[in-house]
Amino acid sequence: MKEEAIRKYAGLMKELGLTGLEVKEDGYELRLEYGNRSPKAPETYIVPETSTAEKAPAETKKEEGSIITSPMVGVFYSASAENAEPFVHVGSQVKKGDTLCLIEAMKLMNEITAEEDGTILEIYANNGSIVEYGAPLFRIGR
Repeated sequence: MKEEAIRKYAGLMKELGLTGLEVKEDGYELRLEYGNRSPKAPETYIVPETSTAEKAPAETKKEEGSIITSPMVGVFYSASAENAEPFVHVGSQVKKGDTLCLIEAMKLMNEITAEEDGTILEIYANNGSIVEYGAPLFRIGR
């Protein structure tokens, strides 16, 4: 994808006040997000598209535990305030109903809670990042 196309999409984001944009064009997937680093410059990710046959081996790999996914599109927060301790870390023991994170959607803070007792094995989202509906947030095991 050419630089001028990326600049066009970044300008469109600024013009429309968007915090994220994903475009598939010319065999590339472009994802632009305004992150915590600088409110003026979007983070840019360009990933060549792969066929479903290339993705299949990774998807069939069985990992222990269950995945907690995002129930909505929004901004992921690992703590209740900017300087507060995160709700959980990798290795944290959680009980059903414990708060794992917050997702801000439409200026509302939504608590995401543990669906079962267990240990946090993996945290997939970064603090302040935009998460999509169904995106993996945590892997929790017994």
